Amino acid sequence: MAKNGSTQVVTSVKQVKKILITQPRPEGEKSPYFELARKYGIAVDFHPFIIVESVPSKDFRKQKIDIANYSAVIFTSRNAIDHFFRICEEMKITVSQDTKYFCITEAVALYLQKFILYRKRKVFYGADGTNKSLFDVINKHKDNEKFLYPCSESFDSEITNWLKANNCEYATPVLYKIISNDITQVMQAEYDVICFFTPGGVKSLLENFPKFKQNGTRIGAFGANTFKAAEDAGLVLDIKAPQPQAPSMVSALELYLSSLNKK
Repeated sequence: MAKNGSTQVVTSVKQVKKILITQPRPEGEKSPYFELARKYGIAVDFHPFIIVESVPSKDFRKQKIDIANYSAVIFTSRNAIDHFFRICEEMKITVSQDTKYFCITEAVALYLQKFILYRKRKVFYGADGTNKSLFDVINKHKDNEKFLYPCSESFDSEITNWLKANNCEYATPVLYKIISNDITQVMQAEYDVICFFTPGGVKSLLENFPKFKQNGTRIGAFGANTFKAAEDAGLVLDIKAPQPQAPSMVSALELYLSSLNKK
């Protein structure tokens, strides 16, 4: 964490020495984050800022949502995908091969390959990771579709408001809970860059450190909803993904570090 009252002036890439990725450490040693660390001689640490807890199938049944009755699914995160297919497996629900999937980003869409035979005619994603681009895609296909929006208890009301305003039939099965992790120990270190991937990660930072001051720490964020959460929290964003030239957080970090190297 940057020291209170300090101001960091970035003049060269050497000043980025430590990056914190607010996600679990990748399995194996082939992650592009490790390649980035080697290339620029920096330390990349991993620590999840949130804990995702499953909603048990017995609790899901109380929601009285019949997944088989819906023809399209909206996914805004990999967690949503994991827990949607988990609940289907636990309840022995067969998802129709004709089901359409609408995803917030291409990265989320590609994650579906873990669970389905990926076919572009049934998997769609927004152009730039914003809700607006997601709505543009859904709007082209919304006729005669019934939508499921698997989510946590703190779901994105902008999406449900749009579905309601466009007279779409939809349901919001709550399949997982997001809980702030204890990050007091990891934040004892000073990080030059902290990267967030969910609004829950930003919330966790503020719950653990209500008086957090950025003080020159550079903030990266992935996805429009995370951008908004960070900016609403008063954080200044230096690194954003996805962007046309940086579809992933790794590529956004690469662009940022290489631009510093030229200064």
